[in-house]
Amino acid sequence: MNGRQRPAPRLFFPTLRGMRPAALPGEMVAALILLAIAVPEQLATARLMGMAPVTGLIAFGAGTLAFAAFGLSRAISVGADSTIAPIMAATIAVMAAPGSPDYAALAGMLATLIGLMLIAARPLRLGWIADLLSVPVTTGFLAGISVHVIAGALPEILSVSPTAPDLPGRLWQMARALPSANVASTALGLMVAAVSLGSGMLGRRVPGPLIGIALAAGAVQAMGLTVPMLAPLPHSLPFPRLMLPRLDQAVQLLPLAVVVALVVMMQTAAVRQALPDDGDSDPGRDFAAIGLGSLFSALLGGFAVNASPPRSAMLAEAGTTSQASGLIAVALTAGLVVFGAQGFALLPRAALGGILLMVGLHLLHLRTMRQIARESPPELLLTLAAALLVIVLPVNQGVWLAIMLSLAHALYAIARPATAVLERVPGTTIWWALARGEKGESEPGILVFALGAPVNFFNAREIEAGLLAALRAAPPDLRLIVLEATAVIGIDYTGARILRAMIERLRAEGLEVALARLESPRAALAARRTGLLTAIGEGNVFHSVEEAIRQHRSRPSV
Repeated sequence: MNGRQRPAPRLFFPTLRGMRPAALPGEMVAALILLAIAVPEQLATARLMGMAPVTGLIAFGAGTLAFAAFGLSRAISVGADSTIAPIMAATIAVMAAPGSPDYAALAGMLATLIGLMLIAARPLRLGWIADLLSVPVTTGFLAGISVHVIAGALPEILSVSPTAPDLPGRLWQMARALPSANVASTALGLMVAAVSLGSGMLGRRVPGPLIGIALAAGAVQAMGLTVPMLAPLPHSLPFPRLMLPRLDQAVQLLPLAVVVALVVMMQTAAVRQALPDDGDSDPGRDFAAIGLGSLFSALLGGFAVNASPPRSAMLAEAGTTSQASGLIAVALTAGLVVFGAQGFALLPRAALGGILLMVGLHLLHLRTMRQIARESPPELLLTLAAALLVIVLPVNQGVWLAIMLSLAHALYAIARPATAVLERVPGTTIWWALARGEKGESEPGILVFALGAPVNFFNAREIEAGLLAALRAAPPDLRLIVLEATAVIGIDYTGARILRAMIERLRAEGLEVALARLESPRAALAARRTGLLTAIGEGNVFHSVEEAIRQHRSRPSV
């Protein structure tokens, strides 16, 4: 082996291993930046969740502590998250009134279920589940969530109270209420959103949300504005507690927990990929650490947590080398709650709405939509469809259907494999599906046909139809068919039966059949077990198309 073997990460606080005192000043700076950005964001997300603002700080503290204790990624920031908050709130609000003890109990049970699923993802090796959503569908899903976030921000900004149970209805009610909106509240909310968005152009370290909130609070005091204000936070830190709903409620929450756990894994995987490589490659442990954060948050009266892309990117940019910055930020947040609880009463509620508006606009990912439209126009329809599903339907149902849409798209690609007649690239031994207008070489009496995909019950008839179409277009002197199997990474029982029957018919018509480049060990084993290799003949299986052609040419003609 080259180099030294990397030591296994220790069980507790792995990112603090080997940390030196000289690194503390840098971690303190990162912690202050994190505090300035996270506190207003967590307060706003708690409002979006339909819970008291302090529960957002509880989620931040619980998620950060748990991830620092067990997570491997050095820069990931965990806490209340605006991506999953509207998904959870939409379902819980149907079961209990927001702000009620029953609502808090349901949020806690949901966080517990999500946490247990994330913890189980590691031993069950379920990290691959995060790849179930394609980028176009994910972009559409996030666009739909952004509309929910914006719809949650507008009542605070406009100081209106829509009552419609569905999102389109609430948006229509708010549009009709625009003439009676509180002008001062609206101006404050839009100002906070503009400052938060504008500060992002100056760099992630600029605490735009904190600056916006401070300006809004100052404007209220200086101008004597009459706008709804936040209530003071509780003076004391929460003590562990456990509020359990009824069993039937827990069963009702289970499908929602699956959806949210999937979204958490998807978003955490994306955050890990976007951060600089820190040498540890166990996403399952990070999933489990976030799951423990959700359990801890539920125990303290909070709700489920998630990895935050913007806060994590900010920490990485600030040069953090461990989770020490998060731990320092949590300690400062606790001090803020204990010693500055009354100060929160100076904050207008519209300011938190402005932060949510900023978050919602960030979730739109317009640049990614433009790239999809430019590089793969048909997939833009997937983006729009996923967005509409999440907007029009109840959000948890919309998310489920968006996931099904992504899977259906993948299944369609498998069901319609890219079979093709191959030609030799001039001057080489490479056989390729050449683009229209490109000139290739062919061998008289030989058809080279690429199977194009794993052969299974879902696509074997389509592969058969493609081969028959190629045979109809082939010259009458055809003697050899070479099945090129580079893309065949699996063969199931049904697919093998259909291929065997097809090969037997071709042989009965006097045609020779060869198989080339079956490179997948799994597919080769399946071909042997199902008798497919026997039908082709062991002497007709080759490492390359050229080898199959040479062997055919060397045989005496009959």
